[in-house]
Amino acid sequence: MFLELAITTDYFKDAGNPEPYLEKISKAGFTHIHWCHEYKTDFIYSESDINKIIMWLEKYNLKVLDLHASEGVNNNWISKDESLRIAGVELVKNRIYMANKLSCDVIILHFERAPYDESEEHIYWNILRKSLNEIKPYAQKHNVKIALENYMNDDYTEIIRLFFEYDSSFLGLCYDSGHGNIGDGLKMLEKLKGRLISIHLHDNDGKTDQHKLPFSGTVEWDKLTEILDRSSYTKCISMEVSMKNSNISNEAVFLSNAYTTGVKLSKKVGRVKRPCSLPLLVNCCDGITNPSRAAGSSY
Repeated sequence: MFLELAITTDYFKDAGNPEPYLEKISKAGFTHIHWCHEYKTDFIYSESDINKIIMWLEKYNLKVLDLHASEGVNNNWISKDESLRIAGVELVKNRIYMANKLSCDVIILHFERAPYDESEEHIYWNILRKSLNEIKPYAQKHNVKIALENYMNDDYTEIIRLFFEYDSSFLGLCYDSGHGNIGDGLKMLEKLKGRLISIHLHDNDGKTDQHKLPFSGTVEWDKLTEILDRSSYTKCISMEVSMKNSNISNEAVFLSNAYTTGVKLSKKVGRVKRPCSLPLLVNCCDGITNPSRAAGSSY
């Protein structure tokens, strides 16, 4: 049976010319990609860059499942330096525009978590909301949602708070299984499964972020795929894996193993036997206290 599977474009390298990797991904049988090139730089994709990518996608019969946006190195959308914040917002908008041109409806964002200092936390939330409020109308105009990614040892405080303040038409969750495995990620995924719109599946030893092939580490895949099957996530299996810790030096062999792994995961969540038509569960925070209310905050 024909199976749709996605893999990250940066399985070997995250900058430079991506075409050789797109060709190899296609030859391995993948139908979709998680665009991850330049995800941690200040690089701005020009119109000609985007058109070239569209040409490559058509050439190799690939589609973009989602796109990892950049928080920037200098130009960061939650920078306390106003000029760098503005430039960071423009960087995110560039990725939103790019996603729309590539027929993709989700971009993923990392973002720094709130500082412990109370006065600094107040500044942090004001900046975060200011940037999100500037990004929101642009994202909605281009029919692109933002998926906030979980971190290692993450209690999801900021993500939950933002989900109370911004609805599912704008913000959703990207669950990174490797990050979640370093901490209690599955417990929080269960609670927030109704806002899940993107997945980064990979494995590790529960201690460091290794981006290994699934089933080669300690991630509880039976439990994770069972939650996925009941979540609002409706797309294909997407793996954010890397050759770095795989002990595989041959790209073709690595991609072949990754594809086989993806098929195994798809069978676990029923993506082979039925279409992805799960309902969007908007009441994702049932049983979870709004962190801002719990803290007695007025902002």
